[in-house]
Amino acid sequence: MTLEGWAQIALVLLLVVASAIPVGRYVAAVAAGRVTFLAPVERAIYGIAGVDPARGMGWKGYTLAMLAANAAGFALLYALLRLQGMLPLNPQGFDGIAPWLAFNTAISFVTNTNWQAYSGEAAMSYLSQMAGLSVQNFLSAATGIALALAVCRAFAAGGLRDLGNFWVDLVRMTLYLLLPLALAVGLAFVAMGVPQTLAPYVQATTLEGVAQTVPLGPAAFQIAIKHLGTNGGGFFGVNSAHPFEGPSALATALQIWAQQVIPFALALTFGHMVGDVRQGRALLAVMLGYVVVATAIVYAAETGGNPLHLAAGVDPGMGNMEGKEVRFGQALAALFTATTTGASCGAVNAMFDSFTPLGGLVPMFLIQLGEVLPGGAGSGLYSILVFALLAVFVAGLMVGRTPEYLGKKVQAREVKLAMLAVLVLPAAILGFTAVSLVLPAAISSIQDAGPHGLSEMLYAYTSAAGNNGSAFGGLTADTPWLNGTLGLAMLLGRFAYVVPVMAIAGSLAAKPKLAESRGTFPTHGPLFIGLLAGVVLILGGLQFLPALALGPIAEHFALLAGQTF
Repeated sequence: MTLEGWAQIALVLLLVVASAIPVGRYVAAVAAGRVTFLAPVERAIYGIAGVDPARGMGWKGYTLAMLAANAAGFALLYALLRLQGMLPLNPQGFDGIAPWLAFNTAISFVTNTNWQAYSGEAAMSYLSQMAGLSVQNFLSAATGIALALAVCRAFAAGGLRDLGNFWVDLVRMTLYLLLPLALAVGLAFVAMGVPQTLAPYVQATTLEGVAQTVPLGPAAFQIAIKHLGTNGGGFFGVNSAHPFEGPSALATALQIWAQQVIPFALALTFGHMVGDVRQGRALLAVMLGYVVVATAIVYAAETGGNPLHLAAGVDPGMGNMEGKEVRFGQALAALFTATTTGASCGAVNAMFDSFTPLGGLVPMFLIQLGEVLPGGAGSGLYSILVFALLAVFVAGLMVGRTPEYLGKKVQAREVKLAMLAVLVLPAAILGFTAVSLVLPAAISSIQDAGPHGLSEMLYAYTSAAGNNGSAFGGLTADTPWLNGTLGLAMLLGRFAYVVPVMAIAGSLAAKPKLAESRGTFPTHGPLFIGLLAGVVLILGGLQFLPALALGPIAEHFALLAGQTF
């Protein structure tokens, strides 16, 4: 680790937090209907869709509308991928996507996961990239933000009958937040050399005299929304490690900023919507603290290097550079790794399969904690609020008092629903991993033996159920079994989680909002921040410890002992 590396990390995080403050305030204003510079466009969309923007929805209506929108998005994207070979804007003449792969990809982009069992430049037409994948990048991110706003409203006042209108929230978050930001960031990427063209691929001859196909395409603006919406799906196969997706350290810093700014901002939006900005700052402190700690562990592990290499006389100053780009360095690779997995983005600028065991453990564990640090666009906020309810419940047990959070009593119904949501991830991750590790059809997809092979399979289902989308590598994922089960894990991680969360929101919205008293546990100070961080670590992570002990932790000690597989 170097002072220069830490300066890079600190500068990027400082820019993220500084930007999150005005963005958080702006999102609260958009949610309240105070931002209207695109009002004619907004009204036109409502008119065409037959939406009454003044009609509120209870939690069931809001949730059903969200599910219907996502079901329609899945059907349209699946059809587009299957029919790709017969549609225009396909200069490379790619055939339609195979059924199981199309199923997996459609679910992946609808659920904001963007798991990719294909290489974009070798499989996807420009139409599929733009009209299919990019559209879902906007809609899945806007869906997550809309759900977060609905949950925020449940805490804002008492006796509420509705949580807003899903269609209005979806349209406003797309029009006023995601589109303007994507336009600005996309133009910045174009200026940095990222291609944005409909021209066909270019045939070139290298200095060695070898023929090479240089892929092009409308990449810049898809890359912008892939980060801003914490989607993560790369236009090219190796994602942000590709020189056209991550052409420089500056472009990488912008990508890190983009995938963090909205999740951090939404924590502050929560404070504005409930009328107490300190509440948002407390959530932000927990998120930021975990990001810093995770970055430090990855940075230390990767700069420490591989013990076997060091024993063979490799310069200890090199660290572990396998799978990393020299133009980014280990500091930005470490920060990118912690933020992309903590933020449910899934984009990568380094290959996790080549990390040291402890370096690879961190991104896996961040996803397993529930994607709340800071989590996806919207999903991170409503997920950490579930842990906040459990934290005040634990505090209430300690003092023998009915727990409250922001004036709302947290009772048995809310706690049961919260635990139901929290248990979705371990059930999907550990259940599918366990079955896959005993099925010959699944085991044949694993590249490496020993604990590293277990990590490859465990990471795949962790990434899918956590709606992250990054890959550990070393796994042949384009098989019927993995395409099907990873798709089911994505569905469970997104929708089986959010339904009980919305039920919690509906229950809390109907309750009266109580005034603070002397016995009220303050949920904005250091004590609550520490308690919430501990609850996230214990409830979100401990159930995965046995599996991690058999995977990356066992591999770490085997490496120290000089054992290879």
